[in-house]
Amino acid sequence: MSDLATAGRLEPRRSPIQVGLSTTYVTLLRWTFAGIGAMLPLIVVVQAMLAAGIIIGFGFIIPNIDAATALYLSTGTPTVLLLTIGFVMVPQGVSRSRTDGTFSYMRGLPIARPLLLAADLTVWLIIGLPSVAVGVMVAQLRYGIALSVDWPILVVATLLATLMATAVGYAIAVSLPPLLAQLSTQVLVFFVLLFSPITFRVEQLPDWFQTVHDVLPVRAAADLIRAGLASDVFEASLRDLAVLTVWCAAGVAVSVRALVRRP
Repeated sequence: MSDLATAGRLEPRRSPIQVGLSTTYVTLLRWTFAGIGAMLPLIVVVQAMLAAGIIIGFGFIIPNIDAATALYLSTGTPTVLLLTIGFVMVPQGVSRSRTDGTFSYMRGLPIARPLLLAADLTVWLIIGLPSVAVGVMVAQLRYGIALSVDWPILVVATLLATLMATAVGYAIAVSLPPLLAQLSTQVLVFFVLLFSPITFRVEQLPDWFQTVHDVLPVRAAADLIRAGLASDVFEASLRDLAVLTVWCAAGVAVSVRALVRRP
């Protein structure tokens, strides 16, 4: 009996807080995927259709599209998809969880709250990548463009763009009332599609609007991903990398602060 008591003192039972971060993170991933449930394949399919629709549809809008314009459109589409996920789908999902009480329940669990953000970032990255691949394939089939992929730049740019968009979208969702957050996403999607130099050149915008985009993360994300997909035509810029990194840090900081703040 004394040996058992000694063993009990030497190996105390761990509380939930002491569970390894990796185990908690994997559990949160499973929880998040389970929350999406049967909608997961549908979301991936819709994103893939959006990728094909942007490339083919914009090609109809632009008459007599030339090779340079087709390349610009095709290399900008992946950014549109990633930003749509981060700026629209993430805030809507978080706002819905705040409304039904799931968000408060998750915040009340004895886990490191930044892991909640990390799990969401990972899930949406996994959801977004197939649509990016579909967009690239459709562009090659539709316009016959030849890509010169710079994998290190493409991987870093894709991860940063996804992190930035998801973190900013998450920050919007946890900082604003649910209804206002959902309305903000509707404005953002129009801004990304119609008023951001992603699928068209920045020179087509007024000078003052070009200056605005110098400090926004949208053009920076598009230019970096474009440089990764067509490295023989476009160059990566350290300035774009810096702008994207700053917005990533700001989005993560606001999101984490909202998560760790007492309800």
